Amino acid sequence: MNVVVLQPCYIPWRGYFHQVQKADVFVFYDCVQYDSGGWRNRNQIKTPQGSQWLTIPVRTKGLQPIKDIPINWGTPWSRKHLATLKQNYGKAPHFQRYLPLLENFYARKDALLADFTCDFIVAIAREMGITHTKFLRSSTMPLQGQKTDRLLELLKQIGARHYISGPMAREYLEMDKFAAANITVEFMEYNYPEYPQLHGAFQPAVSILDLLFNAGSDAGRYIW
Repeated sequence: MNVVVLQPCYIPWRGYFHQVQKADVFVFYDCVQYDSGGWRNRNQIKTPQGSQWLTIPVRTKGLQPIKDIPINWGTPWSRKHLATLKQNYGKAPHFQRYLPLLENFYARKDALLADFTCDFIVAIAREMGITHTKFLRSSTMPLQGQKTDRLLELLKQIGARHYISGPMAREYLEMDKFAAANITVEFMEYNYPEYPQLHGAFQPAVSILDLLFNAGSDAGRYIW
C-alpha cells in the first residue's frame, strides 16, 4: 500500500496532486500545528502583473492544530477569489469547464479552514480523473508521539508498506525507524514540463487551477 501524508493546502500546485495520484491512501495531516504564513490558507495564481496571492483569512489563537483553525468570514474573501479567478483566467481555453466547480466551493460557508481545503482538494483530484485514491484525515486517528514516531504510528495504523514523501523530508526523517518498521520510503522528484500559460513567461509553481484552466483534461500529461 502506497501512502502519502501531507498537510492540507489551499488550491495547491501540481506536485501536490502528483502525490495524490501516486497514493493508494492519502492522509491529510491536519492534527499538526498550523503554520502561519505557509500554504495552508493561501496560494498563487498567474496574472498579467505577475504572481498574485489568494489568501483565505483565518483567526488564530496561539498554537493550534490545522483542524481547529477557523475561517474569518468578516470579509467577502470567497467572492473576491472567484472574481479574481474569472478576471485572470476567463479567457483560458478550459476555464468554463471548471467554473461550476469553483462556484460550488466559493458558495460554501465552512466554519473551519481544513473542512474547506480538504474537500476542495478531493474534488479537484476527482475532476482530474484520480478515482483510486482513498482520502483520510489524521485527526480521526488516535496518534501519539512526535515527529517521525507520530508519522510511523499513523502509517502502521493504516497498514502502509511504502511511504511517499516530499524531497525536503530527507533532512529530518529518521530513516532507521522506517527500516525497523519494514516501511520503504520514496522521495518525490518534481521534474515537470512546461505547459501553455496565459500572461507571459512560464511560472511553474502556481496553483493547480492554472494548469486545469489551460490544459483541461490533458493536465495529467504535464504531471505524471
